[in-house]
Amino acid sequence: MTRSGGQRGRGAVGSSMILLGAILGSVLAACSGPILANPPAPRATPPSPTPAPTPPADPQPIVFPRDDGPHDRLTEWWYVTGHLRGPAGERFGFEFVVFRAERGALPVSWASHLALTDETAGTFHFAQRSELGPQVDRSPRDASGTPSGFALAVTGFDPRRTDAVPPEPWVMAGADDRLRLQAGLTPEEAAAAELAGGFRLDLGLAALRPPVLHDGDGWVDFGPAGGSYYYSRTRLGVRGTLVLGERVVPVDGLAWFDHQWGDFIAVGGGWDWFAVNLDDGTDLTISLVRSPDGRPTLAYGTLVAPDGTARHLPASALGVTVLGSWTSPRSGARYPAGWRIEVPAEALVVELRPTVADQELDTRATTGVVYWEGSQLVRASRAGRPLSGLAYVELTGYATGELRGGGVSGD
Repeated sequence: MTRSGGQRGRGAVGSSMILLGAILGSVLAACSGPILANPPAPRATPPSPTPAPTPPADPQPIVFPRDDGPHDRLTEWWYVTGHLRGPAGERFGFEFVVFRAERGALPVSWASHLALTDETAGTFHFAQRSELGPQVDRSPRDASGTPSGFALAVTGFDPRRTDAVPPEPWVMAGADDRLRLQAGLTPEEAAAAELAGGFRLDLGLAALRPPVLHDGDGWVDFGPAGGSYYYSRTRLGVRGTLVLGERVVPVDGLAWFDHQWGDFIAVGGGWDWFAVNLDDGTDLTISLVRSPDGRPTLAYGTLVAPDGTARHLPASALGVTVLGSWTSPRSGARYPAGWRIEVPAEALVVELRPTVADQELDTRATTGVVYWEGSQLVRASRAGRPLSGLAYVELTGYATGELRGGGVSGD
């Protein structure tokens, strides 16, 4: 198994993940740095004869397609993970995410991660970009400025570099039940990822069921850490092409889309996130949040039935058991690797194993963190009847030490 990661920032190398890294001095004075982990900067309030209107208190109803678009909040992300099949039986997993951060008077900042797991070859590659400014947001809006969807284009280009040509943007766009993803590595990014020719995704996604509002109304209360609006399109059909080096592979498959926004910076010490699509039409997501000292602080999930109806799962309705571990040879982080998920009221048992052990992303340069996110092998049963499926898992908050050697352990 091999893996590699490319890092691309505003004029410097970079890579990243979720906590929304630091744009303070280094980004403003220079051209690169993590963008999603800074505390809010003091907002400079210019003199005005008319006080700004007070925004309505949270939570407010989620309305589509308005809330597919960007929001004036501290933290926001649009997140797609998916599973692709090629005509010769090739199997791939992919991740494409765009982060948006507001920090007071600082320019709006963006980061994006793009990752590909070649499950057939046992390889993993990723790249990343970051950018400052409103030009990333190309979302359609009406005369009042209200969005009717989203269209985001991240180049990672520093406009002060008059000697360079902006690279082709990574584009994520969508509204209601359709999304478009177009993103590929530049020669520079491909070299950093140690992948000759790089890779490129050009995918159309169509939702196969309505969006799901988590926790019933799409509002998740983090307590002192704030709160978040959160909905998912849990099952999208995918068609398009994957360019891998010099190969052009027509692909189809299934994807999962998350959109989350709110006035929060960080949630606890990290979290484990699971997204499972079973072949009987059931979709399941679970989030396990930990405190900075590793104690469980929040656990919840959503189960979507084959008819599209969704049910909130409190912590008491689910169980998650870790079956093994993997230690990164670069970060030294020891990640869980393999899980048994149980939802007793559904007589549902799901076992997950990573398709590739090393699906770690070092994105400290763009979002300030190292995290693991990867596709899974799925073995499940409902009331004893075997089921198969597809799944992705995200693990944050485990990489806190220095670089050191690694290994694998488990049952």
